[in-house]
Amino acid sequence: MTPVLTWQQLRDLKYSELQDAADGWAEVSNRADAARDRVSNEMTNRLTESQKGEAASAALRRLKQLDRNFEYLYTECGLIRTTLNSLAFELSASQTQLRNALAEAATLKFTVHPDGSVSYPAGGENIADGTPLPGGSTTGSAAGTPYGPALGATSGAPPLTPPNPNHARAQDIADRILKAVNEARETDRRFSETLAKLKAAPGLTVDTKIWTDAAADAAAVRDVADDYLKDSIPQDKSPAERKAWWAGLTQEQREEYRVVYPDVIGNLDGIPAETRDAANRDNLQLMIGELEGQAGEKAQSQLAGLKSIDRQLREDPAPGVPPMYLLGIGDEGNGRAIVSFGNPDTSRNVAAYVPGLGTALDEDFAKNDVQRARDTAVGAATYDESSAAIVWLGYDAPQLPAEKLADNAGVMFEHDARAGATAYNGFMAGISATNQNADPHITAIGHSYGSFTVGQAAQRNGGIPGADDIILLGSPGTGADSAKDLGVGKGHVYVGAADHDPVTMMPSKAESSALGAGVAGGGSAGLVLGLGMGGPVGGLFGAAAGGAVGGITGFRSSEDESQIWFGTDPAHKDFGARRFKVDDGAFPIFGGEGATPAHSNYFNPEKDPESAENIAKIVAGSDGLTMQEHR
Repeated sequence: MTPVLTWQQLRDLKYSELQDAADGWAEVSNRADAARDRVSNEMTNRLTESQKGEAASAALRRLKQLDRNFEYLYTECGLIRTTLNSLAFELSASQTQLRNALAEAATLKFTVHPDGSVSYPAGGENIADGTPLPGGSTTGSAAGTPYGPALGATSGAPPLTPPNPNHARAQDIADRILKAVNEARETDRRFSETLAKLKAAPGLTVDTKIWTDAAADAAAVRDVADDYLKDSIPQDKSPAERKAWWAGLTQEQREEYRVVYPDVIGNLDGIPAETRDAANRDNLQLMIGELEGQAGEKAQSQLAGLKSIDRQLREDPAPGVPPMYLLGIGDEGNGRAIVSFGNPDTSRNVAAYVPGLGTALDEDFAKNDVQRARDTAVGAATYDESSAAIVWLGYDAPQLPAEKLADNAGVMFEHDARAGATAYNGFMAGISATNQNADPHITAIGHSYGSFTVGQAAQRNGGIPGADDIILLGSPGTGADSAKDLGVGKGHVYVGAADHDPVTMMPSKAESSALGAGVAGGGSAGLVLGLGMGGPVGGLFGAAAGGAVGGITGFRSSEDESQIWFGTDPAHKDFGARRFKVDDGAFPIFGGEGATPAHSNYFNPEKDPESAENIAKIVAGSDGLTMQEHR
């Protein structure tokens, strides 16, 4: 483009040349992507399996760096491709407007001059003497519009409009020419600035600083590509409709969406799991680069979690562990992360676990909650290898800093679960839409406060999409009076509740308000101990354990022992669920293992192998559970 774009240049523009250039960058991007796959899936794996020692370790480090280099090349070249395609898209619209105006001028035998002014012939007649009214010329006017100065316009007051009927037509044509050219000039300016940003520093080292720059590049391209791409993403449609939309795209379109909007495509329910995983892995690098430059506590906490997830994704899975898929990632709220072990689209058995109080996108989530999904997948695969297990952090679980523990907790808790229930059902609808089996076996799992979220989701109209079974672990209640209210039949609602898990014995709201002043003193001591030993969860339930002064039964009122914080105790006979056997666990605080040890062991095959095995059997649709008497 020249410094000042003329209407003649816009008319003659061959935007197909821009598209050809975009195709060239696309080829480079795709080759880098293929090379990255070869490095990670062939070369690295073979070297890991066949070679040991210092030389092999050094070679692996070089290969991993090469993998990152190709990943960066894939991203940046893809961004250039989309920028050029977006530029062609916008300029073609302006060119069409211009050519339509020029065609109308030719039909009317008007003349368009190099400066954009339009001459028109004599027309009409003078009412005084009947002679033809003289012709003239006019220039485009942008008065009252954002299009800037007229082409060929002169200063001074606008001329009076003559009565020649051709004048109005000529003025309309001149205005449209001006509008098209000024829109094209603005497009040229915006895209020139964006393309100027898409360049890397010399060298072959792709480090965190480079990814920080790449995150800014991606943001710049998104700013100019919305009309070309984003407006077409069906974010307000159902997962089934999104699946159909994605299936109807060309391969080139899919590549562009994945490169420019990995944050959207990677988190869009209804998009195939492998596509979401690829998009989220790309977005993960951009998020790490973006958060590296931020100093806040939330940013650094999320950065630690993202780096831990990134390390796990890059590691070769241990024998017997299904491959890891990143089905969602984001920094909104307390952070978002959805991790699956096993492909949920191809597996016959799919479980999605919702974590509870205090969970956020941080290193603890990446270490513990992700491990719970891994353990569940490994356990289920021993009964049916076609199994996948997911940890779903797609909502803001309550965080409860110490100063808020006693303030309106019930109201806040319920709000978070209701919001989470909507998001969880959307995710589960996506799992149902993309699963390739004729009749997949789907299990919804909720742990701690996450069981309340799952319970709220199950009580929505239609229940949890696709769910065959529901597992409630360490539950403070679901808000339901009976298992039959959860939409899968009470014979398909399973409960694991350790007898030393205080969360499963929280007093009902009515009971808690009636506890005496003596309990309050013990609760204060328990709160301090719990916060020090178990974070927000430990604080809340450490307070409860302290209030009991050495006995969990201190929580419970004798008026209605079936009621706990969020309604009927799922482990109680009145609820009607199937209670499977779990280990009692250590006693809270006074057992020497922290505030809530029994609450954290349900998934752990080492600390509570019976519970973990029962969960695995349910997920795999297998028989042979060991059962436990109801409360």
